[in-house]
Amino acid sequence: MKLVVFNEGRPGVWTERGIVDVSKLVLPLGGHDGMRAIIERFDELEPRLTAMANESVALPLESVILKAPVPRAKVLAMGGNYRENGHREPSPMWGFLKSTDSIVGNGATVVLPEVDANIFHHEAELVVVFGKAGDHIPEAQAMEHVFGFTCGVDVSARMPPPPGGGGGIDRTRMPLAAHKSYNGFSPLGPCVTTRDAIGDPENLDVRLWVTGELRPNYNTSDLAHSIAESIAWATALTPVQPGDVLFMGTNHQGLGALQDGDHVEMEITNIGRLSFNVVDPLERRWPRGVDEVTAADIRNNSGGPGSKSRPLA
Repeated sequence: MKLVVFNEGRPGVWTERGIVDVSKLVLPLGGHDGMRAIIERFDELEPRLTAMANESVALPLESVILKAPVPRAKVLAMGGNYRENGHREPSPMWGFLKSTDSIVGNGATVVLPEVDANIFHHEAELVVVFGKAGDHIPEAQAMEHVFGFTCGVDVSARMPPPPGGGGGIDRTRMPLAAHKSYNGFSPLGPCVTTRDAIGDPENLDVRLWVTGELRPNYNTSDLAHSIAESIAWATALTPVQPGDVLFMGTNHQGLGALQDGDHVEMEITNIGRLSFNVVDPLERRWPRGVDEVTAADIRNNSGGPGSKSRPLA
């Protein structure tokens, strides 16, 4: 089942006929957060949601505005979690938090902040949506806590390294990543596909286009650490609630710059296509296409949070 939030925050089911509004069923249970109510009570609601999806009037997709499917989630993210097309061996896990205020939905406009960034990158990622609360979730039980999946772009401002270099990665905590937490830096959507409908989440194609140009194009089979491993590691450091999300990381071989006027589209198998626009008040410019310098750094195992910076072009 594909679930959405649309227009002024109504919960819906995305069907082949269009969007079916399920507000009358769901909103009395969860107030204004219909998606959270669905997630928390899905086992109870699923038969009625299925019946409504099959029988109720559907709104044409082009007539609705899709919002972020989980608009007020706690945002966890894995770092360095891909093998870069087999070039890197899995390294010890690390991750970070992003601000809840960074979440936006399909069709949003991402405004690049007026900070001294070397470049702004897009990172196309599979995103886990949690269905159960958990803390120190065992790896063997991790997938039981997954409600579904959505598309996410981890927008990243690559900041100049601090004088004297960085202090390394602290793998015992998940710090807030300020350079990834500006408003709009976590586009999510267009829907949440439930776990039973996603297929194998570790064999999904992930693609992203910038103004029609294909950049990231990889499969989640390249993950360095499985979804279950990542959930176990992350929840050992911070608890999760239903509706919280975990960005699974990206394959860096398709990274490129985001800049003023860009139209971005991202698609994952069995989820759908997320799109947003980019505005930069400073109208900064970088070379178009894939950032091969960063791709090579990461591929050659020299990459990390500090090495993704590069001079302005």
